Amino acid sequence: MRQSNLFKSEQGHIGTDESGKGDYFGPLVAAGIFLPEGQDKVLKELGVRDSKKISDNRIRELSKQIRDGYRHSIVTIGPERYNELYLNLRNLNRILAWAHSRVIENILEEVPCTLAVTDQFGDKSFVLNALMKKGRDIELIQKPKAEEDTAVAAASILARSEFLKRLYYLSKDFKAELPKGSSPRSEETGVELVRCFGADVLNKVAKRHFKLTRRILDAASR
Repeated sequence: MRQSNLFKSEQGHIGTDESGKGDYFGPLVAAGIFLPEGQDKVLKELGVRDSKKISDNRIRELSKQIRDGYRHSIVTIGPERYNELYLNLRNLNRILAWAHSRVIENILEEVPCTLAVTDQFGDKSFVLNALMKKGRDIELIQKPKAEEDTAVAAASILARSEFLKRLYYLSKDFKAELPKGSSPRSEETGVELVRCFGADVLNKVAKRHFKLTRRILDAASR
């Protein structure tokens, strides 16, 4: 898409966040938005804040408003692809870095930007090294509690909404309610799935490197 001079001169920053890294079932989702300068108050008035403090239904509502109003990108790594990446990289932070960098690059395809803010999940060099040509000159700020930044909070809502949607459809595919998080209920559901579909089903629905996998396989074999 051709960019106008006005579009090129727009000021603001990118915020990125992820969802699903602590959930046994479902994908890992990274998302980001470009927040133009002066729009911080608009999002706050909508109720944008850390997605962990918002109900699932409200997350879905806010996500639609954010997607309709702001340049954004969402990168989803389904369980099968996630398990392949983890087998090769053996490091969750490197997977996160790859996902965040792709989100940043995708947004930079639409709007030039010199600053990106993300939550601190590992060595900043992981993200910087994963960035391609368009992102090499960007200033990257990683910090704890980055959701206090409105752009990051909005990204967390996009990521969580997409995670919830993908988890819902994955549940429908396997005719089982796949729970969020990693809990005894997750273990019970995993055992039922393995007994019904075989151990390979975990490659399709779960993040296999979780310690929960061993407990599920042991319980399912009894």
